[in-house]
Amino acid sequence: MNRRDMLKVTGTTIAGATLLGTGAFANVPNQQSKTKKALIIGAHPDDPETGCGGTMLMLRKAGWEVVSVYLTKGHGGIAGKTHDEAATIRTQEAIEACKILDARPIFMTQIDGNAEVTKARYAEMQELIATERPDIVFTHWPIDSHTDHRVCSTLVYNAWRRLDYSFELYYFEVMSGTQTQLFQPTDYVDISSVTEQKYQACLCHKSQNMEPLYNDWHIPMEKFRGLEFRCKRAEAFIHLRHDTSDITT
Repeated sequence: MNRRDMLKVTGTTIAGATLLGTGAFANVPNQQSKTKKALIIGAHPDDPETGCGGTMLMLRKAGWEVVSVYLTKGHGGIAGKTHDEAATIRTQEAIEACKILDARPIFMTQIDGNAEVTKARYAEMQELIATERPDIVFTHWPIDSHTDHRVCSTLVYNAWRRLDYSFELYYFEVMSGTQTQLFQPTDYVDISSVTEQKYQACLCHKSQNMEPLYNDWHIPMEKFRGLEFRCKRAEAFIHLRHDTSDITT
């Protein structure tokens, strides 16, 4: 797929209607079929929002159900707070962000800073995704500086394989250059029409000093991806494909 091709999922366009982007999706899911569902699976509260918040909003506009999944509750993310105190604060921040994004939150059971890849954790992720039955899943790029991000990506990838590639898998970026490494997008979504709403959702994460962080890292990244996609602001993704066309038995 050409880098500027529209992002397509099971035949439904979910990128901007043109390269310049009108902010409208070309196709709304068929009302006679089941509502399309997207899972955005991040390691911590604020990862789905910062990496995919604009795309989440665009999917909702197109009639998709959007679910924001948090591998941890951010237990280690607030200096001077116990794990339980931090998790309570950050869970509520994520819930408030999801209200703005019109997404349903799900909180998994791993511990911030100590996320693990085990047989039981593989099964946990697979069960969640199998229960939700998504059409598309977005998660962390596996080459990332944060251990929890890499764990999250590995668990989702394993579920994708174990569930017989039953959903489209896309990787998102967070703070490319300092966290996400070697990220060369295959697909883009024009988020120019929803950047303010995404920004407000991200600002819900007050405990993370989000405003300067977002201004210094995420806005420049959105603008840079927008330049690549010929629009004002964009989010970029890598589509992992399962292609068996060259496999013979």
